[in-house]
Amino acid sequence: MKNKLGQNFLINNDIAKKEVAYADISKQDTVLEIGPGKGILTQLIAEKAKKVIAIEIDKKLIDNLKDILPDNVELINDDVLKIDFQNISKFNKVVSNLPYHISSPVTFKLLNHNFDLAILIFQKEFGQRIIANKNSNHYSRLSVMVYYKAISKLLEYISKENFKPIPKVDSCVIQIAPRKNPPFEVLNENMFFEITKKLFNNRRKKIKNILSKFYDISNCTVPFLDNRVEELSPKQIGELSNIIFKNNIY
Repeated sequence: MKNKLGQNFLINNDIAKKEVAYADISKQDTVLEIGPGKGILTQLIAEKAKKVIAIEIDKKLIDNLKDILPDNVELINDDVLKIDFQNISKFNKVVSNLPYHISSPVTFKLLNHNFDLAILIFQKEFGQRIIANKNSNHYSRLSVMVYYKAISKLLEYISKENFKPIPKVDSCVIQIAPRKNPPFEVLNENMFFEITKKLFNNRRKKIKNILSKFYDISNCTVPFLDNRVEELSPKQIGELSNIIFKNNIY
């Protein structure tokens, strides 16, 4: 394992088979896999899919994979965070055991790209943040952003014993399906994203104290001022951003 690359390899073939089953892969699908590692999941996906695009940053692993993977697997030796998805083969599904340290940027990157379904293994706590609702200890900016962009679902928890080297934490399998339409109206997405970030960066403060620090809200009616952000649904955060945008107080 190279710690800097966050490599914890899945060693349980049954879990890999379940990932593929969750994705319901057919010969019409082109599947993106991020971090194929030693290829246990890649081989199973390749059996079902039309094509697999496997992005791996570790050159030694790429060299090993070339000898064991079938012809319908395209290997890309690069950093997924530096790749423009528009410049690779078009994919409609994603199945990956993501390195923990890039889970957040990869998730946001995927949500800005078009695909049908993703089955992803995350660190347990990160997965709980993705699916969390308001008034939950796990509720976060990530929860709101994913809810706005996609429908997510916890499929199962996975013991850390199923990986080698054994990580310090358990994992979970999350299903993410991008929404065709937003779940509520947002007048300006950049404003919505900005306010969501500011609210969660100051989550222990009341809404009025956070907003008044960044915006002049003295001349308009703003709801939820005595609440804290963990008490607000994504839709209610959207209402706040719409009020600030409509009143041009940014």
